[in-house]
Amino acid sequence: MANFAWSQRILKLLRQMNSFYLPGSCRTDCFRFEIDGAQVGWIPPHVAPLLTRYPEVFSPPQDGAVTLCPSLDSYERRSEGVDAILQTVRRECSLSSLEGWRDERYSVMPKFSDPPLMWMERAATCLFGVKRYGVHVNGYTVSDSGEVSMWLARRSATKQTYPGLLDNVAAGGLAADIGIKHTLLKECQEEACIPAAIAKKAHPVGTISYTYSNDEGVFAESQFLFDLELPLDFQPRVGDGEVQEFYLLPVDQVKELVATDDFKPNCALVVLDFLIRHSFIEPDSEPCYQELVAGLHQTLE
Repeated sequence: MANFAWSQRILKLLRQMNSFYLPGSCRTDCFRFEIDGAQVGWIPPHVAPLLTRYPEVFSPPQDGAVTLCPSLDSYERRSEGVDAILQTVRRECSLSSLEGWRDERYSVMPKFSDPPLMWMERAATCLFGVKRYGVHVNGYTVSDSGEVSMWLARRSATKQTYPGLLDNVAAGGLAADIGIKHTLLKECQEEACIPAAIAKKAHPVGTISYTYSNDEGVFAESQFLFDLELPLDFQPRVGDGEVQEFYLLPVDQVKELVATDDFKPNCALVVLDFLIRHSFIEPDSEPCYQELVAGLHQTLE
């Protein structure tokens, strides 16, 4: 029997995480961000006027698009030119997203399979609506009787974003020039002290994609998902301090938690995908099954 209240909370979460597609979002007022004729993002209306102050890097908006100046004709020139402007804006303006400057470089390209056209500081990506990629690991156990439990992390109370909320056992953004599997092994070790000998057994199970907007900007994200069955006698340990505690919980309890405000929203979607793939949510008993699946795979045109 379906839990109507649970379904409605999950649908609300999916609408929140795909708010950029909904009527009334800033999408109709955004400018396309184009590099060398290819669209790589969406610039919110409150950001575009700031960029016009720097005509040596950004061409004036035309036909609904903001482009980089043609003189910035290489990966290095684009990256360095935009970064210099962002450093200036960071000092002179009160854009809240830039207060979280991380000195992390993210690749900018139309599609993941395309060669990067430039790199951009992670904290600035929402100002341009460029696609961000990450790696998330579902750490779980299967008891001798076949019962599935999942390891969840409680984020540190001092984390810059979503402090104190529940998270996947390991996750991290995909930095420029760093591979997916390398990121997985690194995050497993750093966040949960999962050694490479165990972490390398994680297997890729797909992606989720979503785009939301808020006062800071446009967040277009896609996460590479991995399932990792952990040994019954293994326990993740706090590593780099980004996590304060780990919990091993029965999958039924995890299912209830993803529909609460105690979960980091995109991590709840990662778990939702796990529950669907492992048949803990089934189409015969969940009337919103198709909507749940579709909500995990929204991509921009």
